[in-house]
Amino acid sequence: MNSANNIPISKTPLRQDPFWRSVIYQIGTLCMVGLLGYYLVSNTLANLERQSIATGFGFLEKESSFEIGESLISYSAADSYARALWVGILNTLKVSFIGIILTALLGTIVGVARLSANWLVSRMAAVYIEVLQDIPVLLQLFFWYAIFYETLPSPRQASSPFAGVFLSNRGLFLPIPESHSAYGYMFWAFVTACGLVFVLRRWAKKRQEKTGKLFPLFRVSAGFLIALPLIAWRMSGAPVKMDIPELRGFNFEGGISLSPEFAALLLGLVLYTAAFVAEIVRAGIQSVSHGQTEAAMSLGLRPGPILNLVILPQALRVIIPPLTSQLLNLTKNSSLAVAIGFPDFVSVANTTINQTGQAIEGVAMIMIVYLCFSLLTSAIMNWYNKKMAIVER
Repeated sequence: MNSANNIPISKTPLRQDPFWRSVIYQIGTLCMVGLLGYYLVSNTLANLERQSIATGFGFLEKESSFEIGESLISYSAADSYARALWVGILNTLKVSFIGIILTALLGTIVGVARLSANWLVSRMAAVYIEVLQDIPVLLQLFFWYAIFYETLPSPRQASSPFAGVFLSNRGLFLPIPESHSAYGYMFWAFVTACGLVFVLRRWAKKRQEKTGKLFPLFRVSAGFLIALPLIAWRMSGAPVKMDIPELRGFNFEGGISLSPEFAALLLGLVLYTAAFVAEIVRAGIQSVSHGQTEAAMSLGLRPGPILNLVILPQALRVIIPPLTSQLLNLTKNSSLAVAIGFPDFVSVANTTINQTGQAIEGVAMIMIVYLCFSLLTSAIMNWYNKKMAIVER
């Protein structure tokens, strides 16, 4: 009679082992994808060579030979395609950054107003949400651009609501301080004030947790942010010379301008996206148990502190994930700027493709740039989401 220890153990065949079977399938899939990619790349290169179309990114160093109407950095038609594309990237970043901030603010205000006990305020917020959500964003861009371009006067008949300020269908022109070293000192003073506010905020939070006493953080922070730059400006000689816009020919020169294309793009994107953000904020607030509000009221807190200190911190856990998707949509919808003539990255890239014939490289750059924008926005929002998560003891 054989002992139990002498019973031979049968080995599972390799093809039936779940681990090795999954490894084999993944290697096979990877090889198929690699072969498909190799076929597509080699076939594309062969077709381009047959049509005598050059490949590569060497064209970026060539002269662009086209103007860009709006730029954050110096640019002329004699600059390279690389600099032209960089101008487009900065313009897209400008629209996205300002749009994200304004959308978050407006969406939060409308979302809170949607839950207001005041019937008129609640109805107005509801109408705003329902109307703006149902109108395609492209139509809204056309509408606002037509409003700015068709209804405003020409530069020669420009209105001037304040001295040195001019409004026409070419844009809003504002005075700007002339370059001076004092403004550099003011910038660093502002950065220092921001650092002090950050430290002060942490101290005030710890103080409140220990003693329960509220610190007037907003007023003290505002004092730092205003006082330190003013002190730096005063100590640097208090320069006040301004560069005032002047009408020369058919347009204004000097100062700083806000083009109708940029204004229409920003306004359309913000109003459209804020309607969706408002619904996200409303749902997030309603997800918090009403008992939290009742408990805060029993402690004698007013509606404002209840919302800021009790409701919104808990609602952010629900708000942030869908809010991230809407902010990504705003960034990607900024590519519609080409429809109203704003020189964003897609517009500049399309012009580059038309002039060089480098369609594959141009489309690849568009994909990479917007991928980077999306990853950056997601990373920042994920960091903020983890920061706002409730830490269990």
